[in-house]
Amino acid sequence: MKAADVEFVRVWPRYRDVNTFRFVSEYFNGVEENDGIIIERTQPKSRSGYYFFVRLKHTTTSLKGAHFSVQFITPYWIEGREKTFPAVDTPGEQKYLLGLTGSDWTGRETHPIAWKVDLISEDGKILSSSQSFLWSKPPAHG
Repeated sequence: MKAADVEFVRVWPRYRDVNTFRFVSEYFNGVEENDGIIIERTQPKSRSGYYFFVRLKHTTTSLKGAHFSVQFITPYWIEGREKTFPAVDTPGEQKYLLGLTGSDWTGRETHPIAWKVDLISEDGKILSSSQSFLWSKPPAHG
């Protein structure tokens, strides 16, 4: 399901080490450089983790009160997990890094078995969605 003018242009998951976030300027001013990307982490003090790079495009739909839902399954947890992150209301195209960091991720070598990212409006409607191939169960044949 997708709202008329809200779309995920791309969702790209991968592990990112703390060093991928360090720029020279941070050593001088103590401020993390984000290069125009909105960075949200489950544990803000931990930078290393598994991130979902989301390019979101919305031209007129208000995202006031909207949030991202990231659902994932890993080999280390039997049950699926979900983490949520806020979305900004500013129309246009934004880039997000939604990070499962600290104790919410088990390390560089861990890869999700399956994942799903939804953008959910304030009233609970799914505005855009993306998922890995293994997230949905294939239809039964018979």
